[in-house]
Amino acid sequence: MIGVSRYSSLLSPLGVGQTTLRNRIIMGSMHTRLDMEPNGLKKMATFLAERAKGEVGLIITGGYAPNTAGLIEPGGPILTERSQAWELRRVTDAVRHYGSKICLQILHAGRYAKQPECFGPSDIRTRINKFPPRAMTSTDISETIADYVRCALLAKDAGFDGVEIMGSEGYLINEFTVLRTNDRTDEWGGAEENRHRLPVEIVSGIRAATGPNFLIVYRISALDLVEGGATGDEVSRQAKRIEIAGADILNTGFGWHEARVPTIAYPVPRAAWRFAAARLKKSVDIPVVASNRINTPEVAEDILASGDADLVSMARPMLADPHFARKVREGQADKINICIACNQACLDLIFSNRSATCLVNPRACRETEFDDKKAVKARKIAVIGAGAAGLAAATEASQRGHKVTLFEISDRVGGQINLARAVPGKAEFDEMLRYYSGKLSDEGVELRLNTTPDAEQLKRENFEAVVVATGVSPRLPDIAGIDHPKVISYSDLLGGRKKAGRRVTIIGAGGIGFDVAEYLCHSNPGAEPMSRRLNTVEFMAEWNIDATLATAGGLLGDPLAPVQSRREITILQRRATRPGANLGVSTGWILRSSLAKRDVTMIAGVTYERIDDHGFHVTIEGKPKLIEADTIVVCAGQEANRGSFEKLKYAGIEVHIIGGAREAAELDAMRAVDEGVRIGNAL
Repeated sequence: MIGVSRYSSLLSPLGVGQTTLRNRIIMGSMHTRLDMEPNGLKKMATFLAERAKGEVGLIITGGYAPNTAGLIEPGGPILTERSQAWELRRVTDAVRHYGSKICLQILHAGRYAKQPECFGPSDIRTRINKFPPRAMTSTDISETIADYVRCALLAKDAGFDGVEIMGSEGYLINEFTVLRTNDRTDEWGGAEENRHRLPVEIVSGIRAATGPNFLIVYRISALDLVEGGATGDEVSRQAKRIEIAGADILNTGFGWHEARVPTIAYPVPRAAWRFAAARLKKSVDIPVVASNRINTPEVAEDILASGDADLVSMARPMLADPHFARKVREGQADKINICIACNQACLDLIFSNRSATCLVNPRACRETEFDDKKAVKARKIAVIGAGAAGLAAATEASQRGHKVTLFEISDRVGGQINLARAVPGKAEFDEMLRYYSGKLSDEGVELRLNTTPDAEQLKRENFEAVVVATGVSPRLPDIAGIDHPKVISYSDLLGGRKKAGRRVTIIGAGGIGFDVAEYLCHSNPGAEPMSRRLNTVEFMAEWNIDATLATAGGLLGDPLAPVQSRREITILQRRATRPGANLGVSTGWILRSSLAKRDVTMIAGVTYERIDDHGFHVTIEGKPKLIEADTIVVCAGQEANRGSFEKLKYAGIEVHIIGGAREAAELDAMRAVDEGVRIGNAL
């Protein structure tokens, strides 16, 4: 057990204006899409109340538009009417019942709005929106300021402790502050002070209307990460103006949505952006918040204890574990379910018009779908397979009061997680194994390694139900010469059982193929990967980031500039579609960019002919071609390991099948954990 004193900075209260926060932990703003679902406010109230119950100091909601032009998309969250404010009291009452403070974020999408009539300071279009913006008139701007003030007053009526003004990530206010998107020549453009006028007038207007007891948080773009963005000195001067206008807290945002630099996904080192918060803190006298890729109490405490910031914002970590703050206070920090920054169940679902959840915590945003009471009757349960699905099922069933035995054929738990965590940048999967290993012990699950039970043994030991979570095996395609010594499977490579040479051909351009290519790019031929986790200095160099913030937007050059590769890598796929088309929406572009920078060749529409001593013989666009290779890595899908399920079913045993054993589809940890938790909860 870890002592509370280790986190004295993180747990210390903070007086801000007329408000006292019980600790320095902020649940940052997230657009979950819960408020767009049927009974959305009930779901959102339950979701946020669970985080308040977990003792987070301050909760900031997802963004609410101050007018219809500011909607991020049609039907999105908006606060313009008193009736809406009264409905939101359900949320604020639920949160305040557990002692947390809550602010409503006001967000005007500007030229990012996914609707035909979108506004911006100028008519400069963004590449990520098909709708061109209309340049706002002076009247539009004045009315928008008034709409922000009205929204803040309605938030106060709704019982919120304050508001956060979204001034970063390339939304409307951020668009006004930089030359990249503001080419106006009137009082709202041109000179720096004019470009800062909109956020200053919004903050001062809200302060005048709401009085001194209402909390105003301003989220400033501390580092734009786009050409034509602000320098660090410009950001500092903007911050001082906003402080004078009446803001109580400065939160930090990083990177516009159109930036070509990753800011929150797993390749970004923990607390990579703390330097920008520390720089900003020297410019103002109000508290400053560090944000992005802060996912453990150790990292958060170090930021605060060093004086780099006064508070830390953790959004997705509150999806992963709603009781993060409480566990720290109770000396149980080692039991926190850590966010692994995969983005699969949060951002990727949101970008595909579904509500968010969390890979490591399927209850997130689904709290109303689970029964957390003990099972009516405790049963003796066997779970076969200790991969992601089996670990989730075993721990959930045991938590419900069942007596659970977990069988694993190998000498360690984790299954395919052990392959994922070998990929550079995916070291966060270590936390997933740490969490489940601890949970097995905490919940009293009996673990039997190097064991595969048969029906006779399960009957003999009187198991009342069995969950089969035996996962998948790599599929070998029907290609002449597939048994050649040059050929290895992705599992042998990532599992460390085989090495690859200098010239490598990868069969398959799905997520595994891309992960294997990334693994190979970060290792010398025949050797282990250089590092599974980039440090901040390496990350900054990789993406051409200016840590001094002297350059506009904080870029030293093209983030996608070529990087020397240690290998010649070719990725092949049979389908004629774009390689990597099914990668995650929020992370796929990072992988594609990383491999493109290292000159990895990708070829689609390939017919596989044969493999021999010379290499891989293929046909491309009707022409034969030899791809010379020292190593050929097969990433051509998986086959479900269903044998145990069929035998147990035939033997008349109550049996359930989950994860890859039920459906082999890439290495889908999100589905595996979700199915594991749900079957464990249902038994």
